[in-house]
Amino acid sequence: MAELMKSARVSFSTYHKGDEASGIITKLDKSEILVDINAKTEAVVLEKDKKILGKILASVKLGDKVSVRILNPEGEMGNPVVSMRKFVDDMVWDKLYNLKKNQEVLDATVNSVTKGGYLVTALDGVSGFLPNSHISNLENPGDLIGKKIKTVVLEANRELRKIIFSQKQVLGIDDFKKSVKGLKEGQEIEAVITNIASFGIFLSVSVEKRVVEGFIHASEISWENITNVPEEFKVGRKLKAVVTGFDEESRRVQLSVKRLTPDPFEEKIKEFTEDKKIKASVTKIISSGILLDLGEGIMGIIKKEKIPANITYKEGQEIEVTVSGVDKKRHRVDVAPVLLEKPIGYR
Repeated sequence: MAELMKSARVSFSTYHKGDEASGIITKLDKSEILVDINAKTEAVVLEKDKKILGKILASVKLGDKVSVRILNPEGEMGNPVVSMRKFVDDMVWDKLYNLKKNQEVLDATVNSVTKGGYLVTALDGVSGFLPNSHISNLENPGDLIGKKIKTVVLEANRELRKIIFSQKQVLGIDDFKKSVKGLKEGQEIEAVITNIASFGIFLSVSVEKRVVEGFIHASEISWENITNVPEEFKVGRKLKAVVTGFDEESRRVQLSVKRLTPDPFEEKIKEFTEDKKIKASVTKIISSGILLDLGEGIMGIIKKEKIPANITYKEGQEIEVTVSGVDKKRHRVDVAPVLLEKPIGYR
């Protein structure tokens, strides 16, 4: 009999506050959620946050295995009190990472406008940011508030609690081709600035009843060399630009502001006829040759193979050169040093 009683004893687990445990859901409704964690009595899930409670009810079912955190090993009614907050959080982030990896389309509701974009809610109440540069149908910022849109997860960082959505990525290549059918290279259009980066400007381009993203690279803002986008360009400002191409991979219309005006280089280089002798100043020594200031904002270069072996140059040095050609693509003039006598082997 003693042996029989000994074998019939049940071994229960002992828990302390903060412990994590695995269990099986035995009751699941709005009034109560119970989990069997092998304690003397079933654990009661305590979630005061209605959002989390809603996620639990929507995400699990009776008999599912879940993990919980012990809030109180023994509550007023003798049951352990536990939380499923971390379990729900793990589940949501796993889903987000899978959505990002597979670029699956999901619905999101636009809640409000903020600096540079919108706050949206998707995936069981998860909130994230939708940048202006990733809006595919932006005309009036307020028009999207309260609307459901198709998005993909562009970025998910659990450590920073950062989620970024993109509407633009939902637009397929075929859809993009149809959207830009009414545009052609060289066409002058008006677009709205949606975002500004150090390397260029993102814009909203209206084409009939659709809106696609446009982009002006920093090098296409001005004929002058600039390192950053000028302060005069602001989000929301309308500007005129010229269509220069279509980037199907990024679903963007490539634009240029500087091509609205003639290239000043074309006029200036008329003075630089072949074999013309000019004074120049050495500005930089690079691996492929010597860069020179020819005046009037024109850059010249003595290519490495044109530099005699017995001659060296230093920055700031004034020298005389002859024009040997013009490189319109790079906006510079090819020159050769004026030599009193031609060294042996000089080409």
